[in-house]
Amino acid sequence: MEGMSTGSQPTADHPEHHWLSDLRHGFASLIRFGAAPAPRWPLATQAALAVAVPIAVMTLLGRPELGYQAASGAFAALFASHLAAIDRVRVVPLVGVGLLTAAVLGALAGSSPVATIIGLVVVAIGSAALAFGFSLGPPGPLFFVLTFGLTAHISAAGADILVYLSALTAGIVFAWLLTAAPLLRRRARRMPRHTLRTLLPGPAWPPAARILLLRVALVAVVGAAVGAWLDPERAYWVVGSAVAVIGIAADRRAAFSRGIHRMTGTVAGAGLFLLLAPLSPVGLWLALILGVLQFAIEIVVVRHYALALTFITPLVLLLTGAVTATVDSPAIASERIIDTMAGAVLGAITGVLHSGRRPI
Repeated sequence: MEGMSTGSQPTADHPEHHWLSDLRHGFASLIRFGAAPAPRWPLATQAALAVAVPIAVMTLLGRPELGYQAASGAFAALFASHLAAIDRVRVVPLVGVGLLTAAVLGALAGSSPVATIIGLVVVAIGSAALAFGFSLGPPGPLFFVLTFGLTAHISAAGADILVYLSALTAGIVFAWLLTAAPLLRRRARRMPRHTLRTLLPGPAWPPAARILLLRVALVAVVGAAVGAWLDPERAYWVVGSAVAVIGIAADRRAAFSRGIHRMTGTVAGAGLFLLLAPLSPVGLWLALILGVLQFAIEIVVVRHYALALTFITPLVLLLTGAVTATVDSPAIASERIIDTMAGAVLGAITGVLHSGRRPI
């Protein structure tokens, strides 16, 4: 009969066919480049300046460590990139408040491994609920998780947390000013202005958003447990890697592809880090390297995720190493590979919650 399979061969409607097709698509995507929906260099320039300028300025003022801490605020410049500047300047401050809240929670939890693990789960689920419920868009809840984990790590290391939070706040404000810079042009100021409810509709969690939130909740709990077993201070990287694989697309094929790209790009990025780490870049050299890496990331991230991860991995490792004074530790690279593999596999596996390739 039509639509039925004969023998053991999978048909086009057979689940096995879809699984194999999704996996083949994921591996094939490693050799394909997508098209950028719009020119990326303005956003890439803003993101590069957001991470490089604080380090360069504070190095020249004799306090490079404050520059490293302020550079963490550059994450705010990565949000709402699809919006015109006149709308973006109202969304980015809300993101900044979210990042700072995650940092404060990390500071409070950092002294206790148990509190850090619990806080990691709470921040992952809470930031995902807000990001999906208000259609925040890329990069989704990822950087809230990383900000919490980085701050908890710094707090556990005994750093002056008030100084760090102040520097982070300054970095967020600087990132916001960069996103507002286009408004110096009259043409940008004349663009249509939309209400915040239009820009961030919600709260609403349609089926696709609920599936994404469920996946984040699962990887947060399981990833935190895996991270606690490996090393509580590294748990945020496992969860962050899983959240990055989930992204903002409720799609099984996307989950498999991003998992493959995440693992491939991280291994390549760890290799690049191992080339850079022995140089022990600090101060102006570190500002230049991080600025170049950030620019490259924003240029390629919408076209090839694995290639972007090749640059993201050394950037995060170098910045984290600078903040925690472990920038020249090659052992971190092997740890991050293990953490990322665990998180990427976990994030990809949760893609089975989707019934097929199409968004739910």
